[in-house]
Amino acid sequence: MCARIASRYVCGTCGAASLRWEGQCRSCGGWNTLVETPVERKRPAARRAPVAAPSLTALSAVATHDSERLVIGLREVDRVLGGGLVPGSLVLLGGEPGIGKSTLVLAICGAICGNSSDGRVLYASGEESAAQLRLRATRLGLAGAGAGPTADRIDILAETSVERIVAAAEASGPALLVVDSIQTLTADELEGPPGSVGQVRGAAARLQAFAKEGGVPVVLVGHVTKDGSLAGPKTLEHVVDVVLTLEGERFSGLRLLRSAKNRFGSTEEVGVFEMAGHGLIEVADPGGAFLETESLGAPGVAVAATLEGSRPLLVEVQALVAPQVHGSPRRTTAGLDSQRLALLIAVLGRRAGLNLASHDVYASVVGGLTVEEPAIDLPLALALASALRDRPLVSATVTCGEIGLTGELRPIHRLAHRLREAARLGFTRAIVPRHSGRGDDGGEVPGIELIRVATLREAIAAALVEGRERAHEAQPAVFPIVRSGA
Repeated sequence: MCARIASRYVCGTCGAASLRWEGQCRSCGGWNTLVETPVERKRPAARRAPVAAPSLTALSAVATHDSERLVIGLREVDRVLGGGLVPGSLVLLGGEPGIGKSTLVLAICGAICGNSSDGRVLYASGEESAAQLRLRATRLGLAGAGAGPTADRIDILAETSVERIVAAAEASGPALLVVDSIQTLTADELEGPPGSVGQVRGAAARLQAFAKEGGVPVVLVGHVTKDGSLAGPKTLEHVVDVVLTLEGERFSGLRLLRSAKNRFGSTEEVGVFEMAGHGLIEVADPGGAFLETESLGAPGVAVAATLEGSRPLLVEVQALVAPQVHGSPRRTTAGLDSQRLALLIAVLGRRAGLNLASHDVYASVVGGLTVEEPAIDLPLALALASALRDRPLVSATVTCGEIGLTGELRPIHRLAHRLREAARLGFTRAIVPRHSGRGDDGGEVPGIELIRVATLREAIAAALVEGRERAHEAQPAVFPIVRSGA
């Protein structure tokens, strides 16, 4: 019996459907998010056949697939995924245009084929032709003279029909299926343009069914909207097992791979890459990759000991304070929470006697990194105080700590882990909260002078160089920062 095609207005944010267009979604409250989407509506059957009860499996009898992860061979990617790709998993990789998503997935394909003599990868591209992919692979060293047999095990399919892609994958039996991108696919049983809510949802559901039935991991490349969120219906992020985002400034060489969702591992790990002429290179020493030794020792600069998952990262926080010229004072941030900056400005004025109400304030994290953990509070506050008083921090000083509304410093976790990385990079002085976190080891690290303070006012007094010492201030230490895997 033929099916009738009807249309619904589906919200691109929450996926709620409506019979007619409305300016505001009744489910999530979003404005102008309803998009007309054709849907298939089948006629009800006259009589339904009885449904047989499915067989049940005891939890103890379910086989574990933890040991069967597909190890990619790229250390930073395997770290973010939790050890590799799980068979039958659906992975969504998002990022801004030109950030390096296609370069990363092609490097993943090359690593898998290079580590396994019989593993094959199917790369389905709806945006680039086979010739364009060949040019990219040649630049990455996966094709051309001296590339070896890796290129022979990567199958290219320039196709936008999800049915044809799945048919090709079922016929070839690859170890990995890559789809670039999910917004270009169309499902034959649905109408509407590629990228519409219905098409994205239908294509993702079909690829999910293929992944679960065949045990083949599938990597989907997704676009992002103007506000930086993944394009398409929000249900797409709920369908997939892993959501990865590739971050970084387009004009900066560093790229960060984060896991926003991971059903098989931690969501706190981060992978660090550097964009070079021949592709993405894993940063051999990410701990100091976000430090610029030339700017250390200048007023308004502080070094923060942050933690991304289990990896300590030392980042440079810069602040600029300028007298307000006209209008309301400006508060501009890059890589920091603007609301947190406003809170720290209020605490500095009320608890430390540093009034920034009549100043424009600019704060950023060097290298394009986004830091969200509370331990960034103290470095940001010290950078603001340093910029306002035009006095640098004492040489080779690293800081970390959370600041409360009363100006007290709250304990942070894994302090010794952070300070060991700081000592390795040449820092000799650390300003930290007086009390250690619950279950912490106290933070005592050889080679680091530990200065414990209880309030923000004490931290400022201990961090800033005195006026009489500025003429004899020592030069900042030289840190052994490794920028690439070379």
